Amino acid sequence: MAARNPVHVTARVRDEAARLRTRECFRVVLHAIGAARERDGFRIVHFTVQRNHLHAIVEARDEVALARGVQAVSIRIARAINRVLGRRGKVFADRYHAHALRTPTEVANAISYVLGNSHVHAARKGRTIHPEAVDPLSSAANRNFVAQPTTWLLRIGWMCGLPSG
Repeated sequence: MAARNPVHVTARVRDEAARLRTRECFRVVLHAIGAARERDGFRIVHFTVQRNHLHAIVEARDEVALARGVQAVSIRIARAINRVLGRRGKVFADRYHAHALRTPTEVANAISYVLGNSHVHAARKGRTIHPEAVDPLSSAANRNFVAQPTTWLLRIGWMCGLPSG
């Protein structure tokens, strides 16, 4: 992984903690993301919170900074979720999945996927959301809880990957 490549991170939670989109849980998840958004070579630039998983697009100086950054935000989220739900134990189901984004098209697609993830899940349940609607449980509606991007791909390059027309 190169520092110039943003990373799409996915983290799933255990079934017993799969209430991330409830008001109480989202509030503490949002504050955990905000507290960990920028630290020692790691930045959270976009995110979405779903019922049983999170997606984020992050920047990291290297693999160590990525691992430590994801670990830091995961610990904050797990402690907060356990506090809200009155439970103990593991919150995350397994290790996170990370995919380095190398091209403008790949970054544009990842941003679209992350910020539009609630539309995908709604469609699977037979519900429709207006295509222009912003997910209130994502960074699109909560920009002050994320860091500004520094990589070319997330600042400018992703716009080169948008379909023309």
